[in-house]
Amino acid sequence: MDWILNSWVVKMILRPVLDVGVLSFLLYKAYRILYQTRAIPLLRGIFFMVVIYLLAVGLKLDTLTWILNFLAPGIFVGLAIVFQPELRKIFTQIGQGGWFTPQSRPKAQHVDAVLTACLELSQMRRGALITFIRKVGLKNIVDRGTPMDAELTSALLLTIFSFDTPLHDGGTIIQGERLVSAGCFYPLSENTTISKSFGTRHRAALGMAEESDAVTVVVSEETGALSLAYNGALHYDLSPEEARRRLKELLEFKDEEEPTEKGEFVG
Repeated sequence: MDWILNSWVVKMILRPVLDVGVLSFLLYKAYRILYQTRAIPLLRGIFFMVVIYLLAVGLKLDTLTWILNFLAPGIFVGLAIVFQPELRKIFTQIGQGGWFTPQSRPKAQHVDAVLTACLELSQMRRGALITFIRKVGLKNIVDRGTPMDAELTSALLLTIFSFDTPLHDGGTIIQGERLVSAGCFYPLSENTTISKSFGTRHRAALGMAEESDAVTVVVSEETGALSLAYNGALHYDLSPEEARRRLKELLEFKDEEEPTEKGEFVG
């Protein structure tokens, strides 16, 4: 066994390949986690400070080097406080695990069912809040809602949101191909830059996008506008085609059958 581990093939080929492969996998996963948060600006800021510090040391700018050494601890503590939600999301995703297990994803027909229902609700001026789970689990929010575990159809969504049922005011959560919970209450965004014209439904969708990597579809009760909230941002008043295109990218589903007509989705 020792001879095999110390052989030339293992030392010169297998170990370097394994080393590079594992490191590449970890870097790719880390990038995916960071990309799904707003931590990319944080990394850019840190990289910029490191470049400035290296230039100061290389050019022997003693005063600037002393100032940077003096401010560095406070800067990193401040960044940790400012980007606390992003850092929490990163460690939450790491704790979720599941790196080697396939993620349950909706199919094209399920996304089309959601958009079909949303278009009808938009014409009826009925509000809706529908969330797709991606990698970060939402068990605490799912458990506080009404368990459904039902097949995802446009008829079911219309039943929930078309009438003033007890489930109408909350949000529905979709995991894979199933509607797992309804009547869920989301964390409200405390973002002060959001337009004051947005009501509780849009603030809830943005709050979900800030706290997790979920994608939320919102239908405005006042204007009928169709919006998406994801990656800490709210994208307001999208066309059905644009909403479907973005959902396809975010949820990584593949088309099985194309929509029958432009703007018409099969439920």
